Amino acid sequence: MAAFEKIYLPEVKNIITVASGKGGVGKSTVSANLAIALARNGYSVALVDADIFGPSIPKMFGIEDAMPEVFEEGEKQLMMPIEKYGVKVMSIGFFVKNNQGLIWRGPMASNALTQLLENTQWGDTDYMIIDFPPGTSDIQLTAVQKLTLTGALIVTTPQEIALNDARKAASLFRNKDLEVPILGVIENMSWFTPKPHPDERYYIFGQGGGEKLAKELNVPLVGLIPLIAEVGEAAEKGLSVFNQESQVAIEAFDRIVSSLFVKA
Repeated sequence: MAAFEKIYLPEVKNIITVASGKGGVGKSTVSANLAIALARNGYSVALVDADIFGPSIPKMFGIEDAMPEVFEEGEKQLMMPIEKYGVKVMSIGFFVKNNQGLIWRGPMASNALTQLLENTQWGDTDYMIIDFPPGTSDIQLTAVQKLTLTGALIVTTPQEIALNDARKAASLFRNKDLEVPILGVIENMSWFTPKPHPDERYYIFGQGGGEKLAKELNVPLVGLIPLIAEVGEAAEKGLSVFNQESQVAIEAFDRIVSSLFVKA
């Protein structure tokens, strides 16, 4: 595989991607709340929305109308990320209208991601979380080839159709020319508990899929995140699970942080 010019982010200690081959499994929700959980635990955190064609992180953080400050440093223009909940956020969504589709070929999208990474003033950062789009195409390859990644987290829902696509995402990182460590599997929408009946669990999408995938990949199952209506509603309002009363969801993300991350 041809060599690619590396993107060097010397102030960023660790870079972790959140990925899955399938859309709709909650990668962005996991990325956003994981970043906030890290910040709540005392880490300096950045979150990059790498979904160039369908950015959703600004909406989830309630910062859709924000515009990053641009300043000159030598001959280079740099951007300041938007900070909320203690997380430094950068997304192409800050620069395009909500109803504006980007009709770009892959190289243009890859170049946009490179600019977001290289031209942002990140400052000292313990962990950068990169929210990948679905699939295993240009955006993913750009990040994997140009960045020195600490590792990847694979997100799936329990049903087999999601596992099949998650396996494809994992195969990207396991490619012999790339070899990015897979840190673990996160199963999202693991079960549903009605608010009036907190002791009940309904496995709407099946059971055990995340554990099955983790065993196949020989990595830990680092999180089981329940399907909670309030979490989705909160994201629509620019809120996180930590703004809600769902202690179960809060504990799920805090467990991921405590099991995976050490102070950088």
